[in-house]
This record gives sequence, structure tokens and C-alpha cells, in this order.
Amino acid sequence: MSYQSTLAAGSFAGKTIVVTGGGSGIGRCTAHELSSLGAKVVLLGRSIDKLENTAAEIKADGGQVECHSIDIRDEEKVTEVIADILKNNERIHGLVNNAGGQFPSPLEAISQKGFETVVRSNLVGGFLMARELYKQHFQEHGGNIVNITADNLNGMPGMGHSGAARAGMENFTKTAAWEWGRYGVRVNAVAPGWVASSGFDTYPDWMKESIRNLKNHVPLGRIASEAEIASVLCFLLSEGANFISGQILRVDGAASMGSAPALFPLPPGKVENTDTYNGFHRAELPDVLKN
Repeated sequence: MSYQSTLAAGSFAGKTIVVTGGGSGIGRCTAHELSSLGAKVVLLGRSIDKLENTAAEIKADGGQVECHSIDIRDEEKVTEVIADILKNNERIHGLVNNAGGQFPSPLEAISQKGFETVVRSNLVGGFLMARELYKQHFQEHGGNIVNITADNLNGMPGMGHSGAARAGMENFTKTAAWEWGRYGVRVNAVAPGWVASSGFDTYPDWMKESIRNLKNHVPLGRIASEAEIASVLCFLLSEGANFISGQILRVDGAASMGSAPALFPLPPGKVENTDTYNGFHRAELPDVLKN
């Protein structure tokens, strides 16, 4: 089998795209779709083992890929790695700023260190990646940046550190689109809702039942597949989106339209929504959703 993208075959032929957090989850899926469409993908992340596993999959599917282990919160390392990537690649066409992470906690239980760590992972690191690619390459050649945020429209109760960081990334996206647009740089963001991704299995046991019930708070009656997020990322990187910049696209099944789902749960739907698109031939359902 191969990836079944909704975009035209060869859409990214001859292009090189950098994907942070490319070893798992949405980053891994996006890398596969881009590769299937002809791109060379450059995978970045902290775990070299995860990156190499994804790279092996892409190579087995006939794609081009290279890996770099990096903590995107380290400014000096980001500068060095971007320079190394440009030594190996004459042209970089796009960046998927996907790396990040958080942990569940009420605000009063978050330490300063914990808050700052999440903000550095979800905001500062993405800023450093975008700024350095702009300074070293995009300012002269143009480019395309897609940032990943999260559904923080009505706050993120239980993950206030991540919500603050994601809101900052959305504002950074708009500012960068304005300041860098005259250099041929487009900057957009995708805000996924709940996604059936490997990240679900990293949360503690006491959250598992809540994770299984997330679909009940989504008007479409289900959660997204990784491919449904990757397809939007790939579209924003494509030529068909060449006049889209400074936008935050929410891919959440309309969940963010509700302000208090816990107090006012959705009534049962009359029709079961089973129209999940999943073109990712190597997709794996998180363990928490298997039963």
C-alpha cells in the first residue's frame, strides 16, 4: 500500500520540507504524505530513534528523507542545524512547525519551571525555527511556514500553560505573515481539535475514560484521524494556497464553537458519523481507543 493523499500526485516534486516532531503523531503522518507527493522531507526531533524509524518507513515507501536530532528550544543548536540542512539542500521550500508537548494540570498546580518548559516547547521553539529559516534562507528565496497550535479558542482548562503558548503562536503567525510577506514568505497555522494520535497514549490512566468520551463533545460525533490534519497542512504548503497567509485554520469538527461542553453536553446524534478520511497507510490507532 501507499499513502492515499487527496492532493494531486507529484504536487511537491522537487521540493524540500522541514518537519519538526517528525518521529511520531501528526508530524510522522505529514512527513509520509509530503513524501508520497514527491517532497524530500527533513525530519527534526529530540528522539533520534523515532526519527530513524519514520525515515526507514519513508525510504521503504520509496521516498527521500534526512534526520537531525535537535531540541528546538536551544537557540544555538537551531542555528547550527538549519545551517547543516542548507549544506545538504540547495533549497528549502517549507517548514512544518509541529514539535511541542504538554501535561495535564490545573493552573494552581503548575510550577514556574513547568509553565516555562511548555511555553518554550510550544512557542519559543517554533519561533526559533521560523526565525532562523527566515534569516538563513527564506528572506532571500521565499518560503512557506505552517505552525501547529491547538484548539485554544475558549481557553484550555486543565492545560493552561499550553493554551497560553498556543495563543502566542497564533499571534506570532499573524505578525510573521505581515512582516515577512514582502519577501515571498507565507505563514499560516493549523489548530487541530482532538486527534486519534499516539500522543493519547502518553497521558495518565485517569484520563483514559475522558479521552474515549471526547467524541461526545464534537458536533460531528467523532475525533479526527492524523491524515485529516496532515491533509490540511499539505494543502497550506501547496501552490493552491499561494494567496493564503496569516490565517489560523481550525480542524476540530466544530468543537470549538461550544463554550462549555462539560456543562452542556451534546445530545446523541441521529446519524452516526463514520466519514473519517484516513489515507495514511501506516496509521496506528492509539491503544486508549482500541477498546
